[in-house]
Amino acid sequence: MKSISELISLQNACFKSQKTKDIAFRLSLLKALKKEISTQEQNILDALYKDFKKSAFEAYLSEIGIVISELNLAIKHLKKWAKPKRIKASLLTFPSKDYIYKEPYGTVLVIAPWNYPFLLAMEPLIMAIAAGNTVVLKPSELTKNTSKVITTLIKNVFPENMATSIEGGIDTSTELLAQKWDFIFFTGSTTVGKIVAKAAAKHLTPTILELGGKSPCIIDESVDLKLVARRLVWGKFLNGGQTCIAPDYIIAKSSIKQNLIEALKAEVKNRYGSNPKDSVDFPRIVNQKNTLRLGELIKDSNIVFGGDIDVTNCYIAPTLIDEPNLESPIMQEEIFGPILPILVYETQADIEKIIWHLDKPLSLYVFSNNSSFLKETLNKFSFGGGVINDLLIHFGNHRLPFGGVGASGIGEYHGKHGFNAFSNTKPIVKRGNWFDPSFRYAPYKGKVSLLKTVFKYFG
Repeated sequence: MKSISELISLQNACFKSQKTKDIAFRLSLLKALKKEISTQEQNILDALYKDFKKSAFEAYLSEIGIVISELNLAIKHLKKWAKPKRIKASLLTFPSKDYIYKEPYGTVLVIAPWNYPFLLAMEPLIMAIAAGNTVVLKPSELTKNTSKVITTLIKNVFPENMATSIEGGIDTSTELLAQKWDFIFFTGSTTVGKIVAKAAAKHLTPTILELGGKSPCIIDESVDLKLVARRLVWGKFLNGGQTCIAPDYIIAKSSIKQNLIEALKAEVKNRYGSNPKDSVDFPRIVNQKNTLRLGELIKDSNIVFGGDIDVTNCYIAPTLIDEPNLESPIMQEEIFGPILPILVYETQADIEKIIWHLDKPLSLYVFSNNSSFLKETLNKFSFGGGVINDLLIHFGNHRLPFGGVGASGIGEYHGKHGFNAFSNTKPIVKRGNWFDPSFRYAPYKGKVSLLKTVFKYFG
C-alpha cells in the first residue's frame, strides 16, 4: 500500500503531464463515474441505511439524486465551462483581445463530513475532476459503511494517480493536512474548519470551507401555521436533523407561539406516527457519542414535546424546547439533531438581540407574507443563503452558489459555481502589434493632463 506522500507525488506527476487538461479525458471519467454509481446504487442505499437507518426515498432525494444531477450538469456543460471566455477590452489597452481562462489548481484534497456522506464527498469530487484536477478524497470514518462504498466506487472508476479515497480517522486527517496541496475543500464543523485553515495557511493553500452554525428560522403572525409546520417538520427532521442548513432554532412572534407548538406536534405525529421510533422514515443519529451529546443539550430544558432517548439505538425523538436561555448550552452550539428550540419576539430589536448574539449563520429562513418585514430582515442580517416561506430548497438549485460567511464558511460551490471553485481564473490580454502609441513611453513631460483625461473618459 502506497503512503500518502507517494500518492500525492503520483498525482502531481499526473497533473504535470497535462493529461487532466484534456476535456475528452475528463468527460470519459465523469461518464464512467455516472455508470458506476448506477451500478452501485443499491449498495449505496444499503450503506446509508446501515449508517443512519435512512429510508431509500430520503437517501435518493438528499444524496444520490443530487449527485446524479451534478454529474449530468457537468457532462452537458463541461466544454462550455472550460472554454476561454472573451471579455470586452479596455480602451486603455487598445488594441487588444481579452480573455478569461479557467485552469485547474492541481492536486486537491477533499475532506468530507459524515452527515450526508455520499453527497458531500461526491459533489466536490465531481467538480474537481470536471475542472481538471487530481483528487485525494478523505471520507468520514463515522459513516464506515458509506465510506467503504465510496472507496470501492472511486477505485473502480479512477486511476490511482487521478483520484483515490483514503479512509481513516483523525490521525489520517492530520497526516493529510500536513502535506502540501494545491487546493483544499473541507466540509464540517467550524471548530475543525479552523484547524484546516491553519494547516492550509502554512503553504498559502487556497481553501473552501463549508461549515455550519446556528441557522435561525423567523416566523411572524401573517402565515398559515399548518403549512409552516408541515415545511418545518420536513426541513428540520430530514436526516434526523443532521443537516448543516437545517433550522437550528425558531424565533416566532409571541402571539403565535402556542399555536405553532400545537401545529408542530400534530405534524410530527402525522408524518412519523405517535412513536417516531417505529417509523421507517425517521433516521437515527450517526453514533452513540453524538446521541449522548444531544441528550446533554436538552438536559434541564423545558421540553414541551418529545425528549425520548435510546442511546443504544442512537435514537432521539423529534423534540421541541420552549424558550431556552440564550446562554444555555443548546443556544451556544450547533444542535445537529432532531431538537428544535422555540424563542419568541415582539419587535425587530428582539430578533436582532438573538441573531447578533451568535456568529453569522450558514442559512436564514423567514416565514412571512409581510413584504416590508421580509425586506428588512433579509437586508439586515448576514448569512450564507436563505429561503422565504420554506426550508433547505436553495441547496437544490445548481444555479445558486452555496456557501457560508464568516464562521459558517469561506467560498462557494454548486453547479457551475463548483467548477469555478476548483478552477484558477487566469486573465489573458492578447495585444495587437499594428498600433503602438508613443504616449505611454518616456519622456513624460507635458503628458499628465492628457493622462488624467484618458483615465476620466476611457478607464
